[in-house]
Amino acid sequence: MIEKTVKFCCRNCGSENIVKNGLDYKKSQKFRCNDCKCYGTVELTNGYSFEKKVEILKAYQERSSMRGIQRVFGVALTTLARWLTKFGDCLPSLEESLQEAKPDDVLELDELWSFVYSKDNKRWVWIALCRRTRQVVAYYVGDRSAESANELWKRIPEKYRGCNSFSDYWEAYNNVFPNNEAVGKDSGETNHVERWNNTLRQRLGRFVRKSLSFSKSDYFHNLVLFIFIFSYNMNLIS
Repeated sequence: MIEKTVKFCCRNCGSENIVKNGLDYKKSQKFRCNDCKCYGTVELTNGYSFEKKVEILKAYQERSSMRGIQRVFGVALTTLARWLTKFGDCLPSLEESLQEAKPDDVLELDELWSFVYSKDNKRWVWIALCRRTRQVVAYYVGDRSAESANELWKRIPEKYRGCNSFSDYWEAYNNVFPNNEAVGKDSGETNHVERWNNTLRQRLGRFVRKSLSFSKSDYFHNLVLFIFIFSYNMNLIS
C-alpha cells in the first residue's frame, strides 16, 4: 500500500505551526496559525465564475432569502452580501434606466408598507410609476409623512415633473404634487402601481407581509430595493 502525506502551511506567513480550528459551513477543515494568528480553510475552493454569480443574483430576486440562497447554492452569507454591495455600487442612477418622457405621460403614486428588523420599525416605500412605460420613475423609503412625500417629489426627474398624477386619498400627495388627483382604488387610476407593489412582494422575500425573511439593516433594505427597481426598469426596455 502506498500512503501519501500532505503538509499544509499557513498561507499568510508560511508557518507550519498551525492547528485545527473546526469546520466551515461547507464542512471544510479550518485552521488557526499559532504564529501570526491567521484563520482560514486548509484547502482553497475554486471561486465562482461570473456566469454563476449572475445566476445566483437572479435567483435572489425570485423571493429566496439570503439563507435560502446559501442552502441551494452553497454560497456564504457574507459572500452574497459582498456581491450585492458591489453590484449596487456599479449601477448608475435610476434616471438612466428610464425611457424618454412624453407630454401625455401619467404617473401613478402609492406607498408600500415594510419594516426593518422589527415590525415596530416601519419603512414606507413611496413609488412613482409611469403608466405608459410601467417603469418606476422614482422611489423613496421613509415614514408616511408629508416630508417623505416631498422627498419622493425631489427624486422625480425634471422631465416627468409636468405629468399629471393619480394617488389614493392620503393627503400628503396633494400637499406636495401640483398636478395630482386623489382617487379611490375602484377608479382604476392606480391599478398599475398597485400591481407593481404585488410584484415587489412576490419577488423579494424581505418585502412579504408575513415572512421569516426580513431586512436586518436599512442599508440592505435600500440596496436590494434599488437593485430590483433598476433591473425591473431595464428588463422592460429589453
